[in-house]
Amino acid sequence: MDSAGRARKATIKDVAARAGVSPSAVSIALHDRPGVSASTKERILKAASDLGWRPNLAAASLSGRAVHTVGLAIARPARLLGLEPFYMEFISGIESVLSRRSCSLLLRVIEADEEIDVHREWWQGGRVNGSILVDLKVDDPRIPALAEIGLPAVVVGDPSLAGPFASVWTDDAAAIAEAVRYLAALGHRRIGRVSGPAELGHSVIRTRAFDEIVAELGLEGRTAIADYSPDQGGRACRSLLLAPDRPTAIVFDNDIMAVAALGVADEFGLSVPDDLSLLAWDDSQLCQLTRPALSAMQHDVYSFGAEVTRALFDVMSGEGHPSHAAQSPVLVPRSSTAPPRA
Repeated sequence: MDSAGRARKATIKDVAARAGVSPSAVSIALHDRPGVSASTKERILKAASDLGWRPNLAAASLSGRAVHTVGLAIARPARLLGLEPFYMEFISGIESVLSRRSCSLLLRVIEADEEIDVHREWWQGGRVNGSILVDLKVDDPRIPALAEIGLPAVVVGDPSLAGPFASVWTDDAAAIAEAVRYLAALGHRRIGRVSGPAELGHSVIRTRAFDEIVAELGLEGRTAIADYSPDQGGRACRSLLLAPDRPTAIVFDNDIMAVAALGVADEFGLSVPDDLSLLAWDDSQLCQLTRPALSAMQHDVYSFGAEVTRALFDVMSGEGHPSHAAQSPVLVPRSSTAPPRA
């Protein structure tokens, strides 16, 4: 307590004393620079948390030290983004890492053709220390443009899409194969799929994997393209069900489109799962709360967001980070999948 009886604000020296290190080591750890071991960094972060210490961002800015901010630009309609459980969980995972390091997330919802300019403005204006790049396309123009300006970044996507950037990804091809094999084992011979936008890299990978596994198992398969929204997901589902030999099972590239398909099945007088099996990507509360509950490819999106952010901190610190696959999605069967009617 000070002379006025107020609790004294902890200082960087207090953090150093509690962690048993020098103030310079505290500064190195809290700014995520190389120079202290991982165990020492953890000890320092815990000491700072226990003492309730936070860096003086205004003083840091005036002294010329960069304040850590991570950029994330998402090219989706704002209304759709608010409905998508994936990005809500992903951003929560990002924040779980940033909050421990007293860092901020600079989030912008944009049009696709604005993203290069947004990241360039952020980086060259000193507003971010690095960025997370999502929804990569094949031969994405962001890759050469942002590599040229030296932006520290991590790509969320397959290494084939990432160019010189480190990437963290899920094995979409293996997950699609598991989903189709499961439906085939139930006895389904005609399987449909509703994909996200065709130009997205992970859509290309999933479509290729779907076509390959369908051919390998001697099944009939067809993909209809949508944009992850419930409206277009429902429209794509209708197009599949209007075909002369309509599928008895459909795999969806996200949970929202699969939920919308329950209503479409009802329009057609079809019972789920007796007449039509439905399987969603990215398991969420939506999948579990619908009736029937939706079978899904379960993926810990919260942990995925945290893993991507830790990789970005390695890149921003100059240590580099090897590209690697995160935990693969796992099939969770529920009430929306069953053998087809004889």
